[in-house]
Amino acid sequence: MSLAPIALFVYNRLDHTKQTITALQKNELAGKSELFIYSDASNNKNTTSEVKGVREYLRTIDGFKNITIVERKNNWGLAKSIINGVTSIVNEYGKIIVLEDDIVTSPYFLKFMNQALDFYKDEGKVWHISGWNYPLNIKTKENLFFWNTMNCWGWATWEDRWKHFNKDPEKLINNWSLEQINSFDLNNSGVFWKQVEDNYFKKIDTWAIFWYSAIFENKGLCLNPCDSLVQNIGLDGSGTNCGNNNDFDLNLDFLNLNNFIFPEKPVISIFATNRIVKYYKKRKSFFAKGKRKLKGILNSWKINK
Repeated sequence: MSLAPIALFVYNRLDHTKQTITALQKNELAGKSELFIYSDASNNKNTTSEVKGVREYLRTIDGFKNITIVERKNNWGLAKSIINGVTSIVNEYGKIIVLEDDIVTSPYFLKFMNQALDFYKDEGKVWHISGWNYPLNIKTKENLFFWNTMNCWGWATWEDRWKHFNKDPEKLINNWSLEQINSFDLNNSGVFWKQVEDNYFKKIDTWAIFWYSAIFENKGLCLNPCDSLVQNIGLDGSGTNCGNNNDFDLNLDFLNLNNFIFPEKPVISIFATNRIVKYYKKRKSFFAKGKRKLKGILNSWKINK
């Protein structure tokens, strides 16, 4: 089994980057894996020294078969940098494992990713391998499940799937039916389709939602572990597109997950999908109640004033 190259995208968060690299070095396949690190340039004077500190640290790391550091001369932004880096590497190697600078991995993350990439390389229905899962009690016989929604916190794919990636929010808005939108949005969860609209109106500039839309349009499936193999440590307000949020905090029992039994037939797990849909509906209801409560308090304050 040939190992997939690892692409890591970093910016100005030195502490997060160190934790990500340290965890990755502890993977049993790290020493046999090629690591490509894309370091984005500063976009303002306030982050210049931070970016410099990250780059100085990157030049000291070891523990991999080979390390290639790409230092952007200008600020590309995360979306453009990932699209460019993933396309470049996957076109050369045929497959790829992707991480950002706030993803702490299990020591068996690379093992899982490479085994899954090898097992499903000729299975056209499988488009995406995810290392992360929701903090839910989802259990299957194999401790893995398929669904059609993409998670981007530690993932992998192949060149013949990634070639369908297309960042075109206008096309989706103009061409998709309400039925497609509702299904894509996990029964009107309010999480996914809004990202397409926000990209269209230039409120955000992201890439992952368009990888999900490519998978969705082509009826591709995504493989998920029932127990997450990664932890996102960037939901602390330090990231570009993530706020301060502990909704996805996980029990780090993933450190014990080592043996993977891959389902022979890729079939969507209705059970797992329904659990996740309920999870999003519960979150949506919770935040809606919070907004209504806040609005009531403000209205009361105005009246009393």
